[in-house]
Formats: sequence, structure tokens, C-alpha cells
Amino acid sequence: MMKDNLSDQTLCPIARAETVVGDRWTVLILRELFMGMHRFEEIQAQTEGTPQMIAARLKNLEAAGLVKRRAYSKRPLRYQYLLTEKGEAFHPVILALRAWGETWIKSPREARAVNYTHLICGKPAGLGPTCESCGRPLSRTNMVAEQSPKYRREREARAEAFKANR
Repeated sequence: MMKDNLSDQTLCPIARAETVVGDRWTVLILRELFMGMHRFEEIQAQTEGTPQMIAARLKNLEAAGLVKRRAYSKRPLRYQYLLTEKGEAFHPVILALRAWGETWIKSPREARAVNYTHLICGKPAGLGPTCESCGRPLSRTNMVAEQSPKYRREREARAEAFKANR
């Protein structure tokens, strides 16, 4: 007998997690939420997804308990999207994807897109999961991010292109 929910068909936690966060757009939306982008337009501009795609993924994330909506404007009604505790718990996955991408996907000649400073020791955090400077475990609350100038310009250009096409 087939069950409606594919994640109920297996005990594998990876397969179950994949049903929630297993596509590019969902991961990019989570990246943006971790980078402090909370409004629909900000998320759409940086992911370059269609409104329908972003709306569907945000609804799924909300239904799965990773995101909550909060109205920030009543006229017109507009929402911002905030990570829940469950959503915040995805941060180590984002860091692992970042580390893998920096190590295996980018050219060694390219600078890191984002550099983290470990607030506990005040030195570069590296790619984690422990601080490359002091060896202590990294968490979202004990790091501060700084975008490289090139990455900051890339993100600004995306935001400007989005505004220009509206």
C-alpha cells in the first residue's frame, strides 16, 4: 500500500529531509533567510526565481515548520519570512554546502564569497565546522559574516536588475 507522503515510505533520514529541502530553490531561499533577506521581493531578487516558484517554496517551508510569516504591512498586506527554531537548525547544512562549494566547485584563484569572523576568538572562522583559528565549534550565533567586495557587487547588481525589471 502506497502512502501519500513519500517520506513516510522510508526510515532514511536523508530521503525524508530531501522531501523538505531537496531542491535548488528551497536551499537558495534558506540561504537568503540566513543572510537577513526576509521580504519576498528581496528573496526573489537574489534567487532569480519566478514569483510562483518562490511563493510555492515559501509555503512548503512554512508548512514544514522551517519558516513563519509575519505581516509587516497591512495596506497592502505584505509579509516577511522568518526562520523558526527548526529552520535555524538547518544552518550547519548551509555551512557544509558553502564549505564543499568553496573547496570543490570554485576555482582556487577565486576569493571566498563570504568570510566569517569567529566572535569568540575574534579571528577568521574558516570553513568550519570548527574555527580554523581556535578550534572551537562554530554556530550561527558566534560568527559574523562579511561579503567579499566582488560578491557584494554581484548581489547589488542582482537587486538593481530586479528593481529595473519591475
